[in-house]
Amino acid sequence: MANNLTKILAVALIVIALLLGVYAWVLGSRSSSAPVVSGQPVAQARQVPVVVAVQPLKAGVPIVASSLKVQQVAARPDGAFVDPVQIIGRVPSADIPEQAAVVESSLSSGMADLVEPGERAIAVKVDENNAVGNRVRPGNFVDVFVNLKRDAAGGIPGTNSSGPEIPKTQAKLLLSKIRVLAFGDATTARDQSGGAAGGVRTAVLAVPTAQIDALTLAEASGNLTLALRSPRDEEVATQTVAMRVGTAADPSARAAQGLSLSELSRGVADAPAAAVPRRAAPARVVARSPDGGSIEVIRGGRAESVAY
Repeated sequence: MANNLTKILAVALIVIALLLGVYAWVLGSRSSSAPVVSGQPVAQARQVPVVVAVQPLKAGVPIVASSLKVQQVAARPDGAFVDPVQIIGRVPSADIPEQAAVVESSLSSGMADLVEPGERAIAVKVDENNAVGNRVRPGNFVDVFVNLKRDAAGGIPGTNSSGPEIPKTQAKLLLSKIRVLAFGDATTARDQSGGAAGGVRTAVLAVPTAQIDALTLAEASGNLTLALRSPRDEEVATQTVAMRVGTAADPSARAAQGLSLSELSRGVADAPAAAVPRRAAPARVVARSPDGGSIEVIRGGRAESVAY
């Protein structure tokens, strides 16, 4: 009897254990399928501003403001910009597709960006004697003078002229208020302004297109001198032999017309002046005959008798 009771209790305990196990499994499956509710909202990814192209940007065409916009992105690409003002006017070195971020590596850089429309960058030979002791710096303004020595060799070959191309030794202002783009290895972006630069052999100047022929001819035929200007000095020569004001052609056409050495040496001061019309002196009576009949009249330097 006792053995049967023990067996019954053992079976009951086993059944209860199985039921508890099943119940625990059911509770576990319900808790794993229920969504996890957090007391804190999920933080959004941080956005950063980047300038992108509103439309395709063509290589070699300056960028305008309407072609750019600022867009929020998850990560800023290397070399990207945050302000469109930093890009306006710059020139892409390759095509930039629409909605692409404009980065520094896709834009042209170097001295070409420093040259204004209507100017050309040109290098001239310098040393410490003709360039203010090599103390000129990129961004400075200079006046360019030319020194020409008298040419006693004779006329111009191939012409009927018997006079020299340079009739007299002279020095004159050639170019006024010219911007220095580079001086030796120093540029506007990399200015080595720690004193006088030794061993400088070239200076790069931003010269108006129509005046380059005069500069190159002057350098080949004479000696150039760079005179450093104050940045507060606004005076600019209104006419030099290099400017040739009054011509109707555009700057490139004027440069294509060329300039001869005789024209360069003659300059503005020695150019033939326009003929001034001479006004005839008024007629005046200088003598009269007491008997009547004629008078002597002088017109200019000629005397004649006029009857009356």
